[in-house]
Amino acid sequence: MDWSVGFAKPPAWVDTGHGDDERATVKPIRVLFAAAEAAPVARVGGLAEAAAGLIRALRNREDVNVIVVLPDYDDFPLEGETVRELDLPEWASPATIRSGTAPQLGEIHLVRVPGMEKPHPYVDASGNGWADNTERFFGFSAAVARLTEICEPDVLHLNDWHTALSLAWTETPSVYTIHTLGYQGEADIGWLRTVTTDRGAAFDRYGTLNPAAGAIRLADRIVAVSPNYAAEILDPARSAGLHAVLSGRGDALTGIRNGIDASIWNPAADPLVPTPYSSADPTAKEVARVSLAQSVGWEADDRPIIGMVTRLVEQKGIDIALGLVPYLERMGARLVLLGSGEERLSLWAKDLAGRHPDQLHFVDGYDVRLAHAIFAGSDLFLMPSRFEPCGLAQMQAMAYGSIPVVTPVGGLVDTVFDADEAGRDNGNGFVSLTVDGLGVLDALHRAVTAWRDLARRRAIQWTGMSEDWSWEGPAEQHMALYRDLMPGSPS
Repeated sequence: MDWSVGFAKPPAWVDTGHGDDERATVKPIRVLFAAAEAAPVARVGGLAEAAAGLIRALRNREDVNVIVVLPDYDDFPLEGETVRELDLPEWASPATIRSGTAPQLGEIHLVRVPGMEKPHPYVDASGNGWADNTERFFGFSAAVARLTEICEPDVLHLNDWHTALSLAWTETPSVYTIHTLGYQGEADIGWLRTVTTDRGAAFDRYGTLNPAAGAIRLADRIVAVSPNYAAEILDPARSAGLHAVLSGRGDALTGIRNGIDASIWNPAADPLVPTPYSSADPTAKEVARVSLAQSVGWEADDRPIIGMVTRLVEQKGIDIALGLVPYLERMGARLVLLGSGEERLSLWAKDLAGRHPDQLHFVDGYDVRLAHAIFAGSDLFLMPSRFEPCGLAQMQAMAYGSIPVVTPVGGLVDTVFDADEAGRDNGNGFVSLTVDGLGVLDALHRAVTAWRDLARRRAIQWTGMSEDWSWEGPAEQHMALYRDLMPGSPS
């Protein structure tokens, strides 16, 4: 079996052709990057966008070589595809790996282990987790560990519990990113008999096998996806039970804010926006606003349009938002909601849209064209999250001049600064004082009042649109972590 294709290591030095002046060059750091999602190959939530954004930003650099490994859920087509067998333990076999080029990502490697092929990465048609999720993602983790032996990366970068068990079988210098602690991959303690290594004991947590806890204990660096989320998860009330494990890692835990892909989320170059516009002249945003209103059957009048593009889950505070719909008429505002998720929330949204058609327009599902239309055409963007490790939509909204209204949690605190508190030069949105309907209603009311003042509206829009929300800064922070793990690093 020829594993050289796609995994060949670059030389540590090059011959410059100058005789005695020949000198070694610094070779790129080789990073094996493993995740359960990366758009467009697999896309469920923010993990897909965050992983893809960081991969692209790193691949734009010359000092890093990123090897991307994802699960093979549904035979996603790859250009120049090759298929090879992967030698794994019997419980994770047979296993194969497809290698090729994917749109927007470049070269990737897709792993198929027993049960991995599914119509949805995590849940069935009823929204329940697949019964074999443990076996599927533990097998994927075993494959990731095997690939560290084959391609010998300098750094292994793992993302969330789906990849965490890899650290039971490899001691490659590692970074473990926590996108959310809401899911930890807990499994029967009997799995420790399968994870027959000394490192396997790190995954034992109160009589269960906990991949997230084990990775936090074993990884050389732990990254939370925003600085505020890194602080929050040390709080017993916000850590999903892992505060003590995290506190025990001290300075190994850091927070790095996610970014957004500025090549995709840019109203000046977005092909899905009716008329391009920018922070220098946002007046053409009105064209997008009129287009959005007309597309959902509303008059393009002076009532602000509130946008939401989100998953319909309790975490996102969908019930809080829906509870405010009856108040929108008196406020003189209306809400466009795009999303899918829990059936009860979807049914509630459909019922409200039927009873309040002039205040709520709901589309069940995800449509990329409509998503861009909402970011460009909405005046305000609502995110009433109960917790939000980082959040991407608030940054996408600000890039399009839609003023965010958020709760004071996670990365929303790191990115949205209340215009009534931060002042004219720093305010870029509105932050609720509390995570409940009353607090969000107050923040929405303040936002609507500010929006109706054109000069103030423009100042808030300009502040948000002028920020650099790209992945360039976060990518450099990740590179600093990778460099710290290289032999000879001062750390």
